Amino acid sequence: MKVMIRRNQAGVLSAYIAKKDLEEPIVEMEKPEIWGGLVKLANGWRLMLPAMDALTVLPITVEARRLGEMEI
Repeated sequence: MKVMIRRNQAGVLSAYIAKKDLEEPIVEMEKPEIWGGLVKLANGWRLMLPAMDALTVLPITVEARRLGEMEI
């Protein structure tokens, strides 16, 4: 699914999913640079983000995969 990752003025990362008209803060990250790992949104959704350069400029739209509760 297409996900736009952005950082607000307070420095908080969030994910926006246009198809669901959903924007949620990112509350957990597997990797400090966010890319190529798992992130958890405030609503409990877990997304696997693609590997990208740590210096990637935000906002950016990426193809992410939503993981179910049982997937690792």
